[in-house]
Amino acid sequence: MNYGNTEVFLTPQQREALIEQYLGRTVRVIIDRPIGFHHVTNGVHLDYTVNYGFLPGVTGGDGEEQDVYILGVSQPLETFTGRIIGVVRRSDDNEDKFVAAPEEMEFTAAQIMDEIYFVEKYFESRVFSIFDGE
Repeated sequence: MNYGNTEVFLTPQQREALIEQYLGRTVRVIIDRPIGFHHVTNGVHLDYTVNYGFLPGVTGGDGEEQDVYILGVSQPLETFTGRIIGVVRRSDDNEDKFVAAPEEMEFTAAQIMDEIYFVEKYFESRVFSIFDGE
């Protein structure tokens, strides 16, 4: 199943530049899908097990604000300040997802995928983490 959007809003070079600009950086994220949020898209029902939001004022590959998964927090949030520790590269979608966590926490790519698989199983995704030395 592929639910990705392939309309291009950012070139591959712009996507790379966005990742380079934010990877490892501390950011403030607005949460629009907190833990427990029920979302229906393309007939698929998703219950969010992690907080999910966006970087205000930062345009992502879909022309909307850049999306961010939040790991390492077990309660629903409205906002979050933490470090971008990884990126989810989707080959069948027009955008990448950032992954953020509290400053003191580390997650490998495999650990990140375990946390976000509830969504990413519908896409051709590859996860990169700053803690994997890549």
